[in-house]
Amino acid sequence: MSFSPRSMMLVTALLTSLMATSVWAHARPVTRTPTDHALVSAPHEVRIDFSETLEPALSSILVIDAQGKTANNAKSAVDSKNAKLMSVALPPLPAGVYQVKWVAVATDGHRTQGQYTFTVK
Repeated sequence: MSFSPRSMMLVTALLTSLMATSVWAHARPVTRTPTDHALVSAPHEVRIDFSETLEPALSSILVIDAQGKTANNAKSAVDSKNAKLMSVALPPLPAGVYQVKWVAVATDGHRTQGQYTFTVK
């Protein structure tokens, strides 16, 4: 069986496209509130909007204070109406630097994690 050069180019383009799609299937933050390195009044929550839908049971946000203690009392949750949005409620936070650590497992099973900081004035 012989394929024309044009057919081979189409197959190559299709395979390249499929490979690129699988690479981008990892959930990455699109927006974060508060943003990275933000100086804010005490926020009531941390919200992260991701590029992919999340598996709620395996995804989480943890807020850590400057002494290394967990600052959030509530458990983080993926929004039931928008499975790309995860948030965690915060108690009143005193002034200081806080680190947000997140784990996102996309519904396709790919796991990503990251962290960033914000400062309460």
